[in-house]
Amino acid sequence: MLCEECAETIPDDAAFCNFCGWSRYGKPAARASDDLSNDPMMRMLLPVGRSPLAIAAGYFGLVSVLMFPAPIALLLGILAIRDIRRHPEKHGMGRAIFGLVMGGLFTAVLVFVLIVSVIATIHHR
Repeated sequence: MLCEECAETIPDDAAFCNFCGWSRYGKPAARASDDLSNDPMMRMLLPVGRSPLAIAAGYFGLVSVLMFPAPIALLLGILAIRDIRRHPEKHGMGRAIFGLVMGGLFTAVLVFVLIVSVIATIHHR
């Protein structure tokens, strides 16, 4: 049998063309990438359909315990949440919130440490 869309030979029992994805019933078949972004298990394993800002916020949130990356995690978390709200098809809200919370927490710790260090330096003079 020939595909009506691309004229490639496909098996008679095939539901869609392996070359162009056209269904034998005249409707485009679902693409593998479409299926991956809608499958929650695949999204958990692979960053399919996830906001790149949310991925970065999650990783910076992890290393924010070092305190200096914390403001970056905070900023990326805010930007990721805005990005996901503007584009509802994107995923990764959990990572964005994690980056926001960890970034905010350790930014506060960083500010506290810096203030205490400045005060201690002033009193020792």
